[in-house]
Amino acid sequence: MKAKEVMQMTYSNDSLRLDTRIIVRDIMQTNATTIDASASVSEAAKAMCRDEVGSCIVLDKHLPLGIVTEEDMNCKIVARDRKPGSVPVKAIMSTPLITIGADQTVGEAAEMMARKRVRRLPVVDDDNVVIGIVTVRDILAASTTINELLSALIEINRGDEIDMGVCDRCGKMSDDLRRVDTMLLCSSCRDEESI
Repeated sequence: MKAKEVMQMTYSNDSLRLDTRIIVRDIMQTNATTIDASASVSEAAKAMCRDEVGSCIVLDKHLPLGIVTEEDMNCKIVARDRKPGSVPVKAIMSTPLITIGADQTVGEAAEMMARKRVRRLPVVDDDNVVIGIVTVRDILAASTTINELLSALIEINRGDEIDMGVCDRCGKMSDDLRRVDTMLLCSSCRDEESI
C-alpha cells in the first residue's frame, strides 16, 4: 500500500494517543470505470468485465450522475428477464450519487459509507469531475496496515510482563517468564541470554 500517513503521537503518564490520518487520494483507485448515461446496460457490463470491477460510474456531459453495480444489473435486468442491450444504463443506475473529495480522510469515507449504506464512493475534484473511486476493500486494506503496525507496537511493549507457564527454551515450568524477542524465557534462560 502506498498510503502517506500523517501521524501525531502524544504521551503523558496517564495515556498514549495515536492519531493517524490517511487521505482518500492515497488509497483510491485512479482509473474508475465510467460510462455515458446514454449507453446500454450491455455496454456497461462489458466495461465492468474489461476492467474487472463491480461498478461503473454513469456520466452526463463528463460529470457524475449515478452509479450502476452488478447488483443493479442482477435485480433490475436479469431478475426481470429484460434485454441488457435495449435498456439504457441511466434507467437502472443508483442515484443520487454519493461522492467524496480526494483530500478527505479515510475515516470520513468509512463514516459516509456506513451512514449512507454504500460500498463505493466515487472521488471527485473541486469541479465535480471523477478522479477515482474508493471502495470498502481499499479502506480495509489501509486499516489492516495500521492494525499490523499497532500490533507490533503492542508486542514490543509486552517485554516487561511476567507470565507463568513453560519456558520456550528449556521446557521447564516457571512462574517468572518474561518475553525476550519472540520467546517466553525463565530467569535461568534469560541469564544465559545476557551472557
